[in-house]
Amino acid sequence: MEFFYASLVSLIVVFFSFFLHYILFKKKSSYVAGSGPLPPGQFGWPVIGETLTFFRTGQKGQPESFVYDRMNKYSTYIFKTNLLRQKTVVLCGAMANKFVFSNENKLVRGWWPNTITKILQPSEQTNHHAVSRKLNKFVHTVLRTEGLQQYIGAMDQVAQRHFETSWENKSKVVVYPLTKKYTFGVACKVFLSVEDPKQVEILAEHFNEVASGIFSVPIDVPGTTFNRGIKASIVIRKKIKDLVKQRKIDLAAAGKAAPVQDILSHMVLAKDENGELLEEHDISNMIFGLLIGGHDNPSSVCAIIVKYLAELPHIYEEVYKEQMEIAKSKAPGEFLNWDDLQKMKYSWNVACEVLRIAPPLQGTFREAIDDFVFDGFSVPKGWKIYWSVYSTHKNPECFPDPEKFDPSRFMGTGPAPYTFVPFGGGPRMCPGREYVRLEILVFMHNLMKRFKWEKIIPDEKIIVNPMAMPAKCLPIRLYPHDASDF
Repeated sequence: MEFFYASLVSLIVVFFSFFLHYILFKKKSSYVAGSGPLPPGQFGWPVIGETLTFFRTGQKGQPESFVYDRMNKYSTYIFKTNLLRQKTVVLCGAMANKFVFSNENKLVRGWWPNTITKILQPSEQTNHHAVSRKLNKFVHTVLRTEGLQQYIGAMDQVAQRHFETSWENKSKVVVYPLTKKYTFGVACKVFLSVEDPKQVEILAEHFNEVASGIFSVPIDVPGTTFNRGIKASIVIRKKIKDLVKQRKIDLAAAGKAAPVQDILSHMVLAKDENGELLEEHDISNMIFGLLIGGHDNPSSVCAIIVKYLAELPHIYEEVYKEQMEIAKSKAPGEFLNWDDLQKMKYSWNVACEVLRIAPPLQGTFREAIDDFVFDGFSVPKGWKIYWSVYSTHKNPECFPDPEKFDPSRFMGTGPAPYTFVPFGGGPRMCPGREYVRLEILVFMHNLMKRFKWEKIIPDEKIIVNPMAMPAKCLPIRLYPHDASDF
């Protein structure tokens, strides 16, 4: 059924394409905003523009080629295109990153396609941008380093249980589904204190529906992936709201819950800048966003870390040495703590190199609040701006020999400002970056102290679909360490 609808839509698009192309693009191609010409570039096919090419390069394992082909053809720093049926300007390089991050809510603001906001944004939000800024600021406060330290033991507990049930006593595993299972289990524990495997599994199924719906054909008809994503989002929000209501009751009853129990308790008791408790739907929105961010992005990184450690034995040995020193210092039954994670410097350098070569997201969109000029070219109000992570991550001027996996890039002072941007920057920098760091390091510790491994598919590449991931989900053979290693 969904294929039928998609085919019908495609036929309609083709029928009207050339007419719409003339109306939308040709007629206004000479428009100049501010004091400069429009950026160089092409809008591509009528209506759909270059969207298919943009996604196809990622699915082929060459996501950076879309940007670099056009940087070489049009301009090093800026070019125009049509993505997601929107006139879009792609800004490239460290200078562009600095411009976007420093002009947040001045010249640009966050933007997502309607297909995504329809699934992710709640109906209660009447002023999306104002509410998003308020909640983003609060989430930054909740996920500060000092607040997260108390949850490291809980992360380790989830990780140990995960490896005991899903990895140990197995000769082969498929990594990517397991890293998704791990990161979602950690998120449920830290954010909601949900630990029952059946509850976690049910929530995970709904979140997988949401993820599939976000990047599906946007046809809201019963039976389509998009419609299932919308319905799953509604179910998840109701479940979270029920948890919020119950947590308020438990916190009011002495001994039933503690303020430091999890992120949810913290949010229920926290007050905004006016001294008011947060609304239930605001708490629900934040938890919903945290569960999505704490699930997809770190699971991608964890899986690709496993891939590179299998391919690079000398790097594996350095990580193993570091992690075993920590493992041998722990008493039986003792969980990891903040001091342990601070010792994982080389391990984090490895993770950062994965974030450079294969960031979970290729970039993000903004919208021009007003006309502005960048590098001599005008960007009209209302046009969309796309800043690409790869324009610096794979740029030899920023990272010499960019295809080489080299964790030493992050030693000392590390990369130059605005060149390493897997978490974005400015006011919209990912508030969960420290949470992600802790979650990844806990995963690496529990993996390294248990196994060596090898890839079953030697030439398996990394694709973007829509997150960076191993093309075949990374099946591996496991080789447990000898007990005498401890």
